[in-house]
Amino acid sequence: MKFWFATLALSLILSFQGLFAQVITAESPDKSLVVSLSLQAEKLTYKVTYKGTPMLEESPLGLVTNEADFSTGLTFLSKEESNVDKQYTQDRIKKSAIHYTANKLVCHFENAQKNKISIVFQVSDHDVAFRYELPRWKDRTVCVVEKELTGYRFPSVTTTFLSPNMKPMAGFARTTPSYESGYSIDATMTGQPSRPEGYVFPGLFRMGTKGWVLLSETGVSSQFCASHLSQYQDGLYTIAYPSMAQNNGFGSSGAAVALPGATPWRTITVGQNLQPIVETTIPFDLVEPLYQASKPYKYGKATWSWIVWQDASMNYEDQVKFIDLASTLGYEYILMDALWDTKIGKERMAQLLDYARSKNVEAFLWYNSNGSANDAPQGPHNKMSTAIERKKEMKWLQQVGVKGIKVDFFGGDKQETMRLYEDILSDANDYHIMVDFHGTTLPRGWERMYPNYVGSEAVLASEMLIFSQDTRNNEAIYASLHPFIRNTVGSMEFGGVLLNKYLTKSNKERNKRLTTDAFQLATAVLFQNPVQMFGLTPNNLTDVPAFELDFLKKVPTVWDETVYVDGYPGQYAVIARRHRTQWYIAGVNAQKDPLTLKIQLPMLAGKKAQLCNDNASKETYTKEVQIKQNGELTVEIQPNGGFVIH
Repeated sequence: MKFWFATLALSLILSFQGLFAQVITAESPDKSLVVSLSLQAEKLTYKVTYKGTPMLEESPLGLVTNEADFSTGLTFLSKEESNVDKQYTQDRIKKSAIHYTANKLVCHFENAQKNKISIVFQVSDHDVAFRYELPRWKDRTVCVVEKELTGYRFPSVTTTFLSPNMKPMAGFARTTPSYESGYSIDATMTGQPSRPEGYVFPGLFRMGTKGWVLLSETGVSSQFCASHLSQYQDGLYTIAYPSMAQNNGFGSSGAAVALPGATPWRTITVGQNLQPIVETTIPFDLVEPLYQASKPYKYGKATWSWIVWQDASMNYEDQVKFIDLASTLGYEYILMDALWDTKIGKERMAQLLDYARSKNVEAFLWYNSNGSANDAPQGPHNKMSTAIERKKEMKWLQQVGVKGIKVDFFGGDKQETMRLYEDILSDANDYHIMVDFHGTTLPRGWERMYPNYVGSEAVLASEMLIFSQDTRNNEAIYASLHPFIRNTVGSMEFGGVLLNKYLTKSNKERNKRLTTDAFQLATAVLFQNPVQMFGLTPNNLTDVPAFELDFLKKVPTVWDETVYVDGYPGQYAVIARRHRTQWYIAGVNAQKDPLTLKIQLPMLAGKKAQLCNDNASKETYTKEVQIKQNGELTVEIQPNGGFVIH
């Protein structure tokens, strides 16, 4: 009888334990940001608050592999707490010297089959990062991660700034997805149209007047697939792995993982205003270099004939004109785009590269990444998709002195494609070659992971200004978004600064540019990428005011500090960046009326600076301005206009 009562009592205790959540918390060093991890009914959830305000409500956690299911049936085992204090230097991002401090929480669980899993949280003053870590399970040393339950449940007042994931194997020559959609702006979560493919990272969310959240991921290498946000369903967004239709249906949508192994980091950046969003370095704080640079790489600016003069410019004579343009401007590079292999050829290309070097200009060459993922007709083909051909080609590139390559038309976010990105980068480093990606995914910590990586498109970029009236109509709106969303998590090779009045070789009649010259100058600062391919053309040397060219000769492409000044995504943006001791402040206005701002520039307090701005007639001018002793300056920005202070 005693045994029966003891057994009943234990059973009741266990039953009652299942009704109440076990809660473990981690807070930021300044105690403002708190993550609460809960285990209830054998399922894991978490929530995030900032200064007592809910930023994420109770949201699911969990992972499903082909060897073990961690979506339910979980038991808490133990936890470990520690501090992270990391100082590092990094080129090619928004800041060169970084000090990252966070509190770390590691929680260990097991499922009903006694297979273990750990969830690691790192909480800094404005960033939450977490990932799943998988140990070996008895004799299992490999697994396939099939699904992630990670979700994000926002308060009902939340509005969104999201870019839809593109349908696979659609668009030009079946080259999608390529992260080149526009954005919904301040859309309600329930008001979004159906998006079966979900939304790409990063995603920006506004909690009414309470604050902002930016979601993204980092640390994606060949060891995992990239992910995205699902469409809004059942009150939340979830982590979604790539569609099976990507890569023409080839490859897995999950990830093959050697054990012990880990998922990429999920990142959540929060703030009461947009400053932490603009200034975060969390994509780089969580990762380390995967190999050493084979030589010091040189960054800078490039001319680029294709963007305005298009395919017809891929001939020896026109490339000479753009080499001469780069030389006159003091630019380090020329980008020679698609079709050079057939329109110029390797023999004449070697001669052309010799000519460029005589003008102190080095070269990037374009390549099609494709062997099997799409139908893009532009060449060179099949030079980057296999190891043998890739190394042959890179040996030739090194021999003729090419300094970088632009690789285009990737097939999606599957692990297969992540391996291709990493293989191209690693092989290129062996031959002292920098790599820029186009028609591509979002970089996820790659500036730190791969020392020869110099940028990605992954945005509705300058080429669509040539091809689409809608994109030209909305150029200023998109520019006001990028500092807060796409460009804040990684380098963005936009290919902009277009000073032709009409975006054609003749500079007349069609493709009229709707933004001012000052707007275009501002994007040279607003858009961050260590190698900037500018859309200038030879005629700009005589039809553009000299002060504009002087600015574009001097503007840096690498920065030591980035500071949020003012802005609202989709309306206007003002950002300050420092290169060594020189500050550049840039702003654009996407609204229909002139915008008068009193901006705070403590870094220039009491100093004189040069202002480039537009008058009411949209004519760009320059003048010296005096910043007040309190750092305040009043500036008016015209519609579709911009300004730069330096």
